[in-house]
Amino acid sequence: MVEHLSDDQIYKLNRGGHDPDKVYAAYAEAMRTTGQPTVILAHTVKGYGTGVKGESQMSTHSLKKLDRETLQAFRDKYMIPLSDEELESAPYYRPPADQPEMQYMHQKRRELGGYLPARQDDFEALQAPPLEAFKAQLASSGERQLSTTMAFVRMLSTLTKDKRIGKRIVPIVPDEARTFGMEGLFRQLGIYSSSGQLYEPVDAAQVMYYKEDKKGQMLEEGINEAGAMSAWIALATAYSNYNCPMIPFYVYYSMFGHQRIGDLCWLAGDIQARGFLIGATSGRTTLNGEGLQHQDGHSQILANTVPNCVSYDATFAYEVAVIVQDGIRRMYQDKEAVYYYLTLLNENYPHPDMPEHAPEGIIKGMYCYQKAAAESKHRVQLLGSGSILREVIAAADLLRDEFDVEADIWAVTSFNELTRDGQDIQRWNMLHPDQPERECHVTQCLKDQPGPVIATSDYMKNYADQIRAWVPGHYRVLGTDGFGRSDSRQKLRHFFEVDRYFITVAALKSLHDEGSITADLVTKAIQRFGIDPEKPTPLKS
Repeated sequence: MVEHLSDDQIYKLNRGGHDPDKVYAAYAEAMRTTGQPTVILAHTVKGYGTGVKGESQMSTHSLKKLDRETLQAFRDKYMIPLSDEELESAPYYRPPADQPEMQYMHQKRRELGGYLPARQDDFEALQAPPLEAFKAQLASSGERQLSTTMAFVRMLSTLTKDKRIGKRIVPIVPDEARTFGMEGLFRQLGIYSSSGQLYEPVDAAQVMYYKEDKKGQMLEEGINEAGAMSAWIALATAYSNYNCPMIPFYVYYSMFGHQRIGDLCWLAGDIQARGFLIGATSGRTTLNGEGLQHQDGHSQILANTVPNCVSYDATFAYEVAVIVQDGIRRMYQDKEAVYYYLTLLNENYPHPDMPEHAPEGIIKGMYCYQKAAAESKHRVQLLGSGSILREVIAAADLLRDEFDVEADIWAVTSFNELTRDGQDIQRWNMLHPDQPERECHVTQCLKDQPGPVIATSDYMKNYADQIRAWVPGHYRVLGTDGFGRSDSRQKLRHFFEVDRYFITVAALKSLHDEGSITADLVTKAIQRFGIDPEKPTPLKS
C-alpha cells in the first residue's frame, strides 16, 4: 500500500487521531448511530509535532525547550511562515486578520459568548424564606423523639412547597432515600427519569412507592457517589452556566462524602458551586453497629480543607433550620460564593425550643445553651457538638449532683467556623499592631467565664482542638480518634471515652490541674464510674 511512498511522504501521513478529516468522519458516524453506544479509538502520538526530540519519547513531559532543528521541523510541518532568522527568537505567530483561520476562530468565539472562559456571577437572586417558615423545627418536640435527619427532611418538604423557590429545590440521594426517611418525596416530587416509569416497582402497592417521572424533581443515582456529586455540581453551578440558580441538597452517608469523592468536593470549591452537602448518619459513635467502614469521625475535618466550604455539625432541629435558612440567604440572596456541608444524625431524642439568643451564635459556631443554675465554689465550661452535646448535658448533671461542680454548657455548631474566625482575627491583629486588638467569637464567649474548658465531639480530637489558641485558660479536648466499632451507642461512647462519665472525669481532672480540687476526688470519680485506668487507648486498639 505504501511501498511507492518516500520516507518524507510516509512521515507526512497523519495518524487517525491527528487527521481532522478522519476525526470528523468518526464523530459524524458516532452521532448517526442510535440504539447502542459508540467508542472511537483515536491513534495519537505522544509529543506530536515536537519531532525526533519529543515524539514518542518517555522524556516528552520533561522537554522544556526545543532546539533550532526541532523548531524548524515544527515550522515546516505546520507551514508557519517564519524565516530561519525569525525562528531564532521563537516568536508567537499570529495570522493576518483576513485569513480564513482567523475569521473562523473569531466567528466561533462570538458564538461561544466571548474570548476567555468566564464565570457568570450576576444571576437572578432568590429570596430566602423567613426563619419563621420552619416554625415546626424551631419549637419543642415535647416528648416526641426524632433525629435531626428527620427534622431536615421535613424542612426539605417545606422548602419544595415554597412558592418562590420550591421548584429550584433538588434533593439528590445515592441509593439511601429510605434510610434517611425521604421516601415521602417520591410521591410528592417524583424521581426524575428522562424516560419516565418503564417498569412496575416492587413497592407499587404502597402509598410512597418508587415513582419515576419525566417531570420528577428528585434525583436518585443508585450506589454512585461520584455520579451523584457530579449531578450536584451541575445543579450547583447552574446559576453561572445558565443564569438559572438551583438549590441542590445532596444527602448521603457522611463517611462517603469528602473521604470518597474529595477531589470533586475540591472541584466544587474551585468552580464556586453553591448548594448543600448533607452528611447524614454522621458521628463515629452515633451511627452504631456498622463498623469502621461507615462510622464517620473526620468528615468535618476534611470539609475544612475546602476554603469556601462552610461546615456545621448540628444537634437540634432549630439549629438545622437556622443553618439552612442562612445558607440559602448567603448563597442565593446575597450571592456569596460558598457551599455548605451539614452533618445530621440518626439518633432519636427530644428537641427543645430554640433559645431567643441562639441564631447569631449558631451561625458563628457557638452559643450558650445553658447557664449554671447556681453559684458554686467550682465551675467548668463544657463544650459539645452534634449528638455528644447530649452527653455533655448529662455530664453537667453528674458534676452538679455528685461533685458539687456547676457547669455552663455551650453548644458548638462549628469548630471549623470558630477556627476560621480566630485565624482571621489573629491575622488582622498582626497587621494592625498600632490598633486595639480584636477578639474572635470563642474568646468573647469564654473570656469572662470561670473554670477550665472541656470540649467533646463525635469527631477526632483535632476537630475541637483547632480553637485552642483562642480559648482563655485551661483547655481539654475529648474525641473519637481510632477506627469505628460495631456496638451500641452507649458502649461505643465509653470505648472512645466521650460519654458523660469520661466528660465528668475530664472536667474534674482539669479542676485538679488548676489546683482547685484534690487528685483523690478525680480517682473517686474514676472508680465510681467503673472506668479502667489501664484500658487501651482507642487510637491504637
